[in-house]
Amino acid sequence: MKKIEAVIRSNKLDQVEKALSNLGISGITVSQVLGWGRQKGNITEVYRGTEVSVRLLPKVKLEIIVNNTESESVQEIIRENALTGKLGDGVIWVTAVEDFRRIRTGENFLD
Repeated sequence: MKKIEAVIRSNKLDQVEKALSNLGISGITVSQVLGWGRQKGNITEVYRGTEVSVRLLPKVKLEIIVNNTESESVQEIIRENALTGKLGDGVIWVTAVEDFRRIRTGENFLD
């Protein structure tokens, strides 16, 4: 199994979540996060009429556990639905899952 993590724009969450649901993904964890990437977070915004420099930008982080065979399609769905073509669209990374159990029953999803 694989754990897919993605950090995307907050305003793209609904679109990505719906596309993942349509693909048959049955579970997702979403967290609100702050961060900066290639743009180094040096964004100037106007707040109450004053320009301010914003370093940490608000994003959402998705965490999804999938079978190895679903990994590529899930990554592509996230990318297609999170894409704006502008700096700050986000990142996706994938790691191997060594164990995956349901707390309530102890069921091991890797068996």
